[in-house]
Amino acid sequence: MSQKHIHFERCGEQQEIAVIRLTRAAKRNALNDGLVMALRDLFQNMPEGVRAAVIAGEGDHFCAGLDLSELKERDAGQGMHHSRAWHAALEALQYGPVPVIAALHGAVVGGGLELASACHIRVADESTFYALPEGSRGIFVGGGGSVRIPRLIGVARMADMMLTGRVYNAQDGERIGLAQYLVPVGTAFDKALELAARIAQNAPLTNYALTHVLPRIADQPADQGFMTEAMISAIAQSAPEAKQRVRDFLEGRAAKVQKA
Repeated sequence: MSQKHIHFERCGEQQEIAVIRLTRAAKRNALNDGLVMALRDLFQNMPEGVRAAVIAGEGDHFCAGLDLSELKERDAGQGMHHSRAWHAALEALQYGPVPVIAALHGAVVGGGLELASACHIRVADESTFYALPEGSRGIFVGGGGSVRIPRLIGVARMADMMLTGRVYNAQDGERIGLAQYLVPVGTAFDKALELAARIAQNAPLTNYALTHVLPRIADQPADQGFMTEAMISAIAQSAPEAKQRVRDFLEGRAAKVQKA
């Protein structure tokens, strides 16, 4: 399936992995309303049977940020509603039906970093670099970056990036938390696909708890977090698939954790 700004396909033995590619390579996959809304529509209508997704970019870059050539003059109200529309689109990804792994390479800049931060796992290859140039352009992030990015790297580091135009290379980006995996140039997609295949084997309710409930627990006071944890733990372990997996482990049919 292809749309104007993205290409969608399924892979895996049971077609359980969705692969979504940004297809504006001539624009370094810069974000515009069409691309963002296409992502929203896809994650709101993910086909049955998909259990994990990978997002990647065609060409030399993952995503170089907002397409400034399509930036329109808006009054304050229009600007607020436009930002909220992007929030809703990326929330459809972050709180969508499946875990999402971003395969990063080249530019992960501005809105591209906002998109990557909405994914659950980020795999970067050694060509990746990160920046938030909005500060030097007289604008502010509007796609949820001020909420998501500080949760990865802290407020001070994000402020530094925007105030000074600091660019992080792949190694330093992984060190501060912008990516969880760092791999050789040209292998981010393969690693992301490997992780997606592993994630797709998890119990769906556990994956749902990790993508929907865990981040909300992190935002709660401790006493509320403990209560939320108790409830989702009880729900997850009551599922028939969870009970079967525990029986398989106890009866020696499941692999034990091994040292990496």
